[in-house]
Amino acid sequence: MILEYEEKLLEIIDSSVESASDDELFAGGYLRGHISLAAADCESEGTDDIDVLKQKIIQSLDDARSELSPADRIVVNDLWEKLQLEA
Repeated sequence: MILEYEEKLLEIIDSSVESASDDELFAGGYLRGHISLAAADCESEGTDDIDVLKQKIIQSLDDARSELSPADRIVVNDLWEKLQLEA
């Protein structure tokens, strides 16, 4: 289930590339890394729970807060919320 959910999230990001703003492209690329790392972490732990994956992504984003400006954090968080609704 984790793999399918990861693929769905990445597919949504990829499908928006043609119409995405520069901010959305940045947020999509940034989120791809966090999503993939969290999915790999779940796989290595033998976890197949999507809620665990989501928590790992949220924790990863929270741990990396200092990497982004406040404006970029808003763009990334907005895209993350949108992805969860669409997936």
